[in-house]
Amino acid sequence: MFQQLDYSGEKTKDYELLIKQLDALSTGETNQIALLSNASALLNQFLDEVNWVGFYLSEKEELVLGPFQGLPACIRIPFGKGVCGTAVSEKKTQRIADVHQFPGHIACDGASKSEIVIPVYRDNEIIGVLDIDSPIHDRFDAIDQECLEKFVAVLEKHL
Repeated sequence: MFQQLDYSGEKTKDYELLIKQLDALSTGETNQIALLSNASALLNQFLDEVNWVGFYLSEKEELVLGPFQGLPACIRIPFGKGVCGTAVSEKKTQRIADVHQFPGHIACDGASKSEIVIPVYRDNEIIGVLDIDSPIHDRFDAIDQECLEKFVAVLEKHL
């Protein structure tokens, strides 16, 4: 659908269309599982060179597998562990060019080489994370991060 290093603005425009689709699909829906399921399906359809797209949801001091697209995944991840747990403990997006160089990386799928994880908030509390894996090193750039953070912000207003 787009080239990874497209700085002509087309990539951002594609993301803007995706975000509008998410907003339209989510308007009026109150079921969190339904919202997260559609969000993961939209991203999986939209993004090239990804092998897992989904959500982990906060439960006590760990993340529990939520709606996703891809191969079976780790079910529970403690806060502070791996890329997902680090995103929660640091309360910020983690964009990792090479997951095998990330201290404490949890390898749910050995094919994954890069990852981006974005915290998801409701009422100023982290309720989970959006996790996207790729079999390509350094798959996610600053444009991906900025646009995926906007995607999550739109999703949050419906949760």
